[in-house]
Order: sequence, then C-alpha cells, then structure tokens
Amino acid sequence: MAESGRVLSEIATHIGATVRGDPTLRIYGLNTLKDARVGELSFFANSAYRDQLAQTSAAAVILAASDASHFAGHALIASDAYVAYARATALFDTTPPAETGVHPSAVIHPTATVAASAAIGAHVTVGAGASIGERVVLGPGTSIGANSVVGADCRIAANVTIYHGVRIGAGVVIHGGAVLGADGFGFANDGGRWVKIHQLGGVIIGDGVEIGACTTIDRGALGDTVIEAGVILDNHVQIGHNVHLGENTAMAAYAAIAGSTTVGKNCIFAGQSGAVGHVSICDNVIAHARCTLSKSITRPGAYSADLLMDETPQWRRNAARFRHLDELVRRVKKLENKIGDES
Repeated sequence: MAESGRVLSEIATHIGATVRGDPTLRIYGLNTLKDARVGELSFFANSAYRDQLAQTSAAAVILAASDASHFAGHALIASDAYVAYARATALFDTTPPAETGVHPSAVIHPTATVAASAAIGAHVTVGAGASIGERVVLGPGTSIGANSVVGADCRIAANVTIYHGVRIGAGVVIHGGAVLGADGFGFANDGGRWVKIHQLGGVIIGDGVEIGACTTIDRGALGDTVIEAGVILDNHVQIGHNVHLGENTAMAAYAAIAGSTTVGKNCIFAGQSGAVGHVSICDNVIAHARCTLSKSITRPGAYSADLLMDETPQWRRNAARFRHLDELVRRVKKLENKIGDES
C-alpha cells in the first residue's frame, strides 16, 4: 500500500463520485470486498457479491446510488461503479517510474531520432530512420525496426519486437513479447511448392491502443494493417495481414482475425473467437466465446457458435446427431406436405 495514501475527497474528484461519510478518510490501497483490510478501498459492481459487501472490512466502497442502502459505511457514490473503480486504480498504480535517458547498452542507429524525454532501457535497439517520441518508454530488450515511428507517451514493455515501417500513435501500451509487423501468412502454391508472397505493406496503430503480451499483428501484403484508436487486444491475439479493426473494438485472449477482414467500431470478440478472411463485420457486433464469424455481418448484435458444454457422453450423442440434421429436416418437410395434402 502507498505510504502516504489519498483522502476520499481526492479520490472522489478523480473518479467523478460523491463522498458519503468522512471526506478526510485516508485510503492506502485497493482490494476486493472479500480481502480488503482497514485503510483499503473496494468496489461493488455485481449483485453476486452482495454478501461480501455486507461483510467487507474495507474502509470505504465505491458503489452506485441504487446500491448505497446495502452498505452503511463510508462510500463513494458513482454513476457506474466499475468505471469509477477503473479510474481509481490509476491513483494507486505501482508500476516503477522509468528513468529518462538511454541505457549504455542500448544501440541507437545514427539516423534514428530519440526524444530527450524518452526512457530507453537496457539492450534496446532502434533502427535506421526510426523515430521515438516524447516521454516514450522502451523496456529492456525491445527492438524498433528501421523507419518505424513511436508516438508520444507510449509505453512499450520488455522484449517487444517492432519490425520496420510500423507507425504507432500516441499513448499506446504494448506488453511484453508482442510482435508488430511480422510477415503475414502469404504464399502461392506452384505445383505443390509454396512460393512466398513478400509482404510489402506496414502496420498503423492508432492513439490509445493497448496490446497484450505475446499478441501478434502482421504487416500488410499490399497496403497496411490498421488498428484504429482505442482498440484493446488481450494476450495471445492474432491479427492477420491487411486486417482493419475499427475504433474501440475489444478482443479477448486467443481471438484471431484472418487476413483482409474489416471489423467495425465497438465490436467485442470473446476468448477463442474470431473471423475468417476477406469478410466485413459491421459496427457493434459481439462474437461470443469460440464463435467464428464465417461470413460478412451487416446487422449489429451478438453471435454464437459451437455446441454448448455438456457431460461428454451426452455431448458426443448430440454432436453425432448434427450429421443427420439435413436428413431430419427433409423428413419433417415431407411429413408436413403429406399432412397438408391429407387435410
């Protein structure tokens, strides 16, 4: 927990909440309702945890006005408790501050440009013609390829690989092991032998994007792969060449988009979901877990696929019956026609 802490009134101002109780109460950290101790702030945003709300030892709780009557202690009343909690975490972030300057072991090409306010970690390499903006943090072992651009206030963790010709906007966060700008999976078959299609495009990352650990974004074959502003990608996400992701789209772990697919704004891809190549997905589409969007989607809404979980013997019986669905439908239609003729 932070040594000095923050008073409730300060936290309320930061998260846009109203104080109920002592505005001078000092908070030293955040925790769950179940594990919170004296001096810690918690939040209540899910009715499933109402019992924990009644029993919590938290010094104060962030909650909505509609839930305020269920908690008698100090509180921060917010219109959206979960969003307010998210904002509060920024006040207690424990990420160590980066040291401005270039580590002696870093290798910066003479033609590269690095802002004086940037923090360049150990064993970083910055290629020819690359540009590193103001207050950028490059973690140890990260590589920035030739002619790539990293905008102001980006934070790139250790061992990230940015290939050549990648353009990254301002305020982007990239976690360890991510790879941006590797070749897309492009090959032509020449009588049984694969001929490589050299990937001639780049990658464009918009402002405020967050990219999870070990996520990969392939460069375009012709033209660029584009990730628009505000997109959030979890760990182990795969974005194929020439994909275009619209603003504020979110993708959970192991989701994947195949090449040359366009995804609209404010879409959500749950874990292990994705889309095939060369299709177009409109704005405000939700792909539930393990759902593959196998054709273009023109109507917003939630889409699902795959069999539901069941005990294995029952699941196998249902899966086997799927093979007979077409035959069953034809038999039903014949019966309906026969009944119609008899009536």
